[in-house]
Amino acid sequence: MLGQSLWKTRPALWSFSKFSPIARKEMHYALDQLASSSSDEQEIIGTPNMNHFVNRVFELHRVEVVETLNTLREQPDKALSFFNRLKEDGFSHDVCTYASIIRILCQCCWERKLDSVLLEIIGREKHLGFKVMDLFEILEEGLEGEDSNLLVRLSNALVKAYVSVEMFDEVIDILFQTQRRGFIPHIFSCNFLMNRLICCGKVDMAIAVYQQLKRLGLKANDYTYGIMIKAFCRKGNFEKVVGIFQEMDEARVRPNAVAYTTYIEGLCMHGRTEFGYEVLKAWRESKIPLDDAFAYYVVIKGFCDEMKLEEAADVLFEAELHGIVLDTFPYGALIRGYCKCGNIDRALEVHDEMMSNGIKTNCVILSYILQSLCQMGRDFEAVNQFKKFTNFGIFLDEVCYNVVADALCKAGKVEEAVELLDEMKGKQISPDIINYTTLINGYCLQGKVEDAVNLFKEMLENGHKPDIVSFNVLVGGLARNGHARKAIGLLNHAEKQSLQCEIVMRNMIIKGLCIGGKVREAEDFLDSLPDKCFENDAALVDGYIESRLTKKAFKLFLKLANQGFLVRKASCSKLLSSLCKDGENYKALMLLKVMSDLNVEPTKLMYSQLIGAFFKAGNCINAQLLFDQIFARRQTPDLVIYTIMISGYCKMNLLQEALLLFNNMNERGIKPDVITYTVLINSHLKLNLVSLSSPDAPQNKDKKIMDASTFWREMKDKEIEPDVVCYTVLIDYYCRTNNLWDAIRIFDQMIESGLEPDNATYMTLISGYCKRGYLARALNLFEEMYRRGIQPDMRTISTVDHCILKAKRVVRTGGCQNLPDLHYPELLLVFSLKEGQCLKM
Repeated sequence: MLGQSLWKTRPALWSFSKFSPIARKEMHYALDQLASSSSDEQEIIGTPNMNHFVNRVFELHRVEVVETLNTLREQPDKALSFFNRLKEDGFSHDVCTYASIIRILCQCCWERKLDSVLLEIIGREKHLGFKVMDLFEILEEGLEGEDSNLLVRLSNALVKAYVSVEMFDEVIDILFQTQRRGFIPHIFSCNFLMNRLICCGKVDMAIAVYQQLKRLGLKANDYTYGIMIKAFCRKGNFEKVVGIFQEMDEARVRPNAVAYTTYIEGLCMHGRTEFGYEVLKAWRESKIPLDDAFAYYVVIKGFCDEMKLEEAADVLFEAELHGIVLDTFPYGALIRGYCKCGNIDRALEVHDEMMSNGIKTNCVILSYILQSLCQMGRDFEAVNQFKKFTNFGIFLDEVCYNVVADALCKAGKVEEAVELLDEMKGKQISPDIINYTTLINGYCLQGKVEDAVNLFKEMLENGHKPDIVSFNVLVGGLARNGHARKAIGLLNHAEKQSLQCEIVMRNMIIKGLCIGGKVREAEDFLDSLPDKCFENDAALVDGYIESRLTKKAFKLFLKLANQGFLVRKASCSKLLSSLCKDGENYKALMLLKVMSDLNVEPTKLMYSQLIGAFFKAGNCINAQLLFDQIFARRQTPDLVIYTIMISGYCKMNLLQEALLLFNNMNERGIKPDVITYTVLINSHLKLNLVSLSSPDAPQNKDKKIMDASTFWREMKDKEIEPDVVCYTVLIDYYCRTNNLWDAIRIFDQMIESGLEPDNATYMTLISGYCKRGYLARALNLFEEMYRRGIQPDMRTISTVDHCILKAKRVVRTGGCQNLPDLHYPELLLVFSLKEGQCLKM
């Protein structure tokens, strides 16, 4: 059949007299070969005579190419091979030949091949001599009934092609052009366009396209409406979302599970998780189709993003109760939330629960846990958890390895960290530049600079290009360890880096020399720089601060400020902190003024540090002036600043001023935390103790106790859980007022709440026991403290020793004859004492 169709083209070929007889003969022979060959594209290309024919293709006219392609309409594979081979051998296809091959690909529904051709046209449109829309002009000519959908297919393919390369303006033009021709692309193509617009952040354009399509009369489907729900949810316009649901109801289009779940997700994304959860529960009760697992996940994630972790945990429990099969994502969100707020123990509990439910963990979740443990200072536990996960056969990526390697380096176990590097290689995990930099830093911290340099060389040999961080770590390590020349020499490796990189490395040398105790060398190095800049002087300020040369740092700070330069805000904060520690409060105040004069706003942390320093010095007037200055600069003090102010006034027994601040804080919507309440409770209880010991104690007793209990009740009403310090304050008060049994009750209540007593808590109750003569109870508590791994301080030991000596004096006066000889560290022998002895139980 193919041969017969090809023979039909020969009369047309003879009509072009410009072709030589030899060329015409070769063309006919090639067509014979093409007709008799198999459908395999490789066989067509590999035919020797066909190759020879194509080599003479420059003699062909586009009409012959078009005619040939038309005869191959039923054989699209051969047509495409013919088209591509012509192009490879130098033939310049024009709008007609492209239109011919596109017609064939559209008719046979070869979508991928069509996409490829269209993307080629789009990419080379400026060089082809025609526009994409010209294809419609060519294809419209001579359309037959059977080809009525050809233009729709082409427009669909063009929309897809333009969208895939994010040429959205051209897609909009296609929509208008096709509408003028009396048709529009299929709804699937329009959905694809709108969805990609949203994914690319062009939400308003997606909404505009939807509105235009409505005007053109395109009938939306459930997926279209779902896309618009997503668009309006991204914008936080939930009234419009409700309007879309109403449109669906009017169009009698039933929303699918994705639409409902998208609405819930939108609410959670915009901080309305509680309402989203209510919607979820209401729709579940109404049997509305939902993607249950995903819906519960977005609610859990929403609560976690809002740091409402207990609510998130409740939702997780409810999902399990309903038998919804969850995956790692909701558990991971909750674990991450607990890690973020520092509650690593609860994070580990949730992780264990996830594992016990048969849900596999992953390296992302484990990296949260390991990082949180290290941030909490529990490096040893992080290493143990890492080993446990490894023994379970869980895959750990380079991030997890880096966290543990960093923990080992900080603990001085660099060799173990290096073993992890070898372990990674054995597991076909390629160490990255971060892994190498961590180990280099570990060697530098231990002073093993040669090992650090060797590891740096290994990193280079393995094809890793050092970044600014890795250069800085090694340069700083060399400088700190007295290898100034090597540090300076390393600058040569950064020649191909930017000038900023060189500046940063110079700064690291300056700071490193200062930290290493070589301040003079740092100053000489700075003076030797031919093109030193402000950043280098600022680095010396940091170096002075690290070397505790606060006066020098402040002097250089002022010098730079007078020149119009201000060191980094972090450096300002460190300098202010050092000045406050040295009692140089007025210099610290001057530092804040310099920052303000140079239009740099001091941080609230800086304000809080200086306010605290003024209170420590007994200067509440300047503390209040600085507090008022925050308002004058149109800022609002945060919880920390308010708490420091309240604590300062309380320590100076100015409770009225403290209460005024407390009320002001509440009026401004700043929620007090457990620390704020603990400060107030402690101050009122101490004042109450003074009142009890004064002559008019009976008159003030009830009033003072009521004040302290008021704060306690407020905490409960606001669901603010007491911490260890708060409980210890109450225990101390009851012990001092001889209400020992109330102290014991509070201590037990603290244990039941899941809190672990600390050294201060144990010492307070032990002192209370000793004061009342309950030596056995004191020693039992001392043993419990020791058993929990809490090392007693000298004050606790002294208290127990004093109590024992006092008991011995009782024995010597005839009180009891069988009390053993008691001296620390032999105190544990006392725990063998039983009832019936002279000790109170």
